[in-house]
Amino acid sequence: MIVRVLGSAAGGGFPQWNCNHPNSRRARAGDPAAKPRTQSSIAVSADGEHWFLFNASPDLRQQIGANDVLHPKKGLRHSPIEGVVVTNADIDHIAGLLTLRESQPFRLYATAKVQGVLRENSVFNVLNPAVVIRDELPLEAPFELLRIDERASGLIVEAFPVPGKIALYLENPEAGPNLGTTAQDTIGLSVGARGADARCYYIPGCAELTPALAERLRGADCVFFDGTLWQDDEMIRSGTGVKTGARMGHMSLSGEHGTIAALRDLGVKRKILIHINCTNPILIEDSPEREAAVAAGWEISYDGMEVRL
Repeated sequence: MIVRVLGSAAGGGFPQWNCNHPNSRRARAGDPAAKPRTQSSIAVSADGEHWFLFNASPDLRQQIGANDVLHPKKGLRHSPIEGVVVTNADIDHIAGLLTLRESQPFRLYATAKVQGVLRENSVFNVLNPAVVIRDELPLEAPFELLRIDERASGLIVEAFPVPGKIALYLENPEAGPNLGTTAQDTIGLSVGARGADARCYYIPGCAELTPALAERLRGADCVFFDGTLWQDDEMIRSGTGVKTGARMGHMSLSGEHGTIAALRDLGVKRKILIHINCTNPILIEDSPEREAAVAAGWEISYDGMEVRL
């Protein structure tokens, strides 16, 4: 199984278009220690020929152009992209679907809740229903992704709920503290090749590492995990925002209850941070925070990174 990181940054990318934080200034200046990144997404394949996107970021057109495995190969119209699997309804994970509107067949996998959100927003009707098959993603039930021609892909996926938050544009203040969030709003994914024992987990958004989630990840071969912020109040401290990470549905990396500490003793073979906000100091390769994360056994994902299992 091949996992290609298409985008490693959080919403807005790095540098974010309207951000003048020191991180973004270094990236715009071409500082080699502050490499630019597009918005979070990975592509997965069992054979190197047929690919599935896990989330479709607003930067998808750029990401396809930057990854030759996703280029057309046959005839005048073709794509190796067989399907898209969506982990939530956040704009940075669904906006790229609009890039795939040129009547190209593919399968769209999402939970019933997220499929409902897409149906209710008429702009997504540009995905021609005659060629785009919308499949409901079951929870806690491993299944094999299908190619557009109904053939087996060789990829076994299991979706499971993780603590998170409903997409910003769907928040309902009248629904109480959880703003209307349900178990289908944020999911993680386990993926592996048929007949192989190795599994990779993709969890780009997570508000808490519950005991059940910790046990699920224990001893995993590879985990791509939410790396949005270093500190919970990072955006407030830097003057770039007014919300904490917790309010946005993300764990922070540092601290006794942070991601680094929470996953420290789980025996995960490869721990990789993804969905990294433009204010996070781990984006800067010469920062002490980056050094601390690496010393704790974490890899910092980058666009074009490839993992083989």
